[in-house]
Amino acid sequence: MHTRTLGRTGRTVSVVGLGTWQLGADWGEVSEDDALAVLEASAAAGVTFFDTADVYGDGRSEQIIGRFLAEHPDAGFTVATKMGRRADQVPENYVEAHFRGWLDRSRRNLGVDRLDLVQLHCPPSAVVEDDATYDVLDTLVDEGVIAAYGLSVETADQALAAIARPHVATVQIILNAFRMKPLDEVLPAAHAAGVGIIARVPLASGLLSGKYDLDTTFADDDHRTYNRDGSAFDVGETFSGVDYATGVAASREFAGLVADSGLDVTPAQAAIAWVCQQEGVSSVIPGARNVGQAEANASAGAVAALPDDLMTAIGRLYDERIRAQVHARW
Repeated sequence: MHTRTLGRTGRTVSVVGLGTWQLGADWGEVSEDDALAVLEASAAAGVTFFDTADVYGDGRSEQIIGRFLAEHPDAGFTVATKMGRRADQVPENYVEAHFRGWLDRSRRNLGVDRLDLVQLHCPPSAVVEDDATYDVLDTLVDEGVIAAYGLSVETADQALAAIARPHVATVQIILNAFRMKPLDEVLPAAHAAGVGIIARVPLASGLLSGKYDLDTTFADDDHRTYNRDGSAFDVGETFSGVDYATGVAASREFAGLVADSGLDVTPAQAAIAWVCQQEGVSSVIPGARNVGQAEANASAGAVAALPDDLMTAIGRLYDERIRAQVHARW
């Protein structure tokens, strides 16, 4: 497993981490035993970075990770959590008293006194642009409540606004072979500023695994069923905002490109490796619902650079099939 510095945190983390939304909610049922097995398998495969949020299962994901940390007290893991989505998404809710309450709850859930990295969870743009937001976060760092802070964002403009702030350690953003806009300005700006990029949704909600077809169905409590129109949260979080039929067709072509390359990797591993190969990415955080997925995803962290002709072909696929749907939106 390759490692990189996580932006201004100064911490060394695995280039492939683990996103734990699946262990909390919105991807169908995952038992606590299965969730712990996913964490154990990821760690055994070299994963040292775990990303969670207070809203994943209303704290369930954090609690499971807290149990895992207690069982591995000296392992040196880095855990990033997120806050803000348990309240109405209005700027008035992003104030010091709420921050303190949210963080106290996360510290209890995770069983820690100081949180390694806290990210505002896709807040309104007005919050991203407000000096007062960063004044409060700086105070919380000074007090030792949090070690570092960052933002998880939806749009490139929000990312650039966050990167411009002097104490923002990381920015988390959707980046995958079906969402390439961050390559234009966000990654170069982050690299120049020393801000870490945490790449989420690297498989476009599973599309890039190449395993879905037009007849694939998902559980009723899976966001891939209920959020395709963005009725629950930003539509870009589900299949990267790509129309499902378009995504299925493009994913088949992606899988064909990987097969033709001669690499001994699955489409999912190639998709994760593609993200890892982008300059400026600190860690990519695919999710996993079982041990097999966790081990396969982690192994992508040791894949050598994808060949230039495959990288070019993936870019062409994006331009021809995907760009018109998503590039201007986020």
